[in-house]
Amino acid sequence: MAQKKKKVTTQPKNVLNRRASFDYELQEDIVTGVVLTGPEVRAARDGHIQLKGSFVTIRNHELWLNNASFSLKLNERGQVNARTIDTSPRKLLAKRKQIDTLEEKKQAGMTIVPTKLLTTGKYIKVVIALGKGKKNYDKRETLKRRDQSREAARAIKLQ
Repeated sequence: MAQKKKKVTTQPKNVLNRRASFDYELQEDIVTGVVLTGPEVRAARDGHIQLKGSFVTIRNHELWLNNASFSLKLNERGQVNARTIDTSPRKLLAKRKQIDTLEEKKQAGMTIVPTKLLTTGKYIKVVIALGKGKKNYDKRETLKRRDQSREAARAIKLQ
């Protein structure tokens, strides 16, 4: 009797925006939904998204995700795995109170940056955070601290 093959479904890791934590001093996080089409959902589930350089704007009391790169699959004959990159703005879904508080903070000079794209579960969500831009000397200090902690971990591992 032939055994059924098990489907191997690997959940992709959440898409991270590591550059945001380097460029900005991040504060409070908000989890928002995102409005996507079918091919965009497939790209998100496959992990073909890049959040580096993306940002959130507020237009007409709505949140919009700008400059996020979705690598969409093209369904054309004769082309295997053909993809195109789409960076059009996408609407984010949040509660009115959250949008109002974000708008107040944005007026005070803060930036709204996407930090993660969550694909686990039924819905695809984006974690956005308020950030204040770091100066170059702050970035150098971050790099220096990271190198020191690496060296300390190596020294402990060798002993």
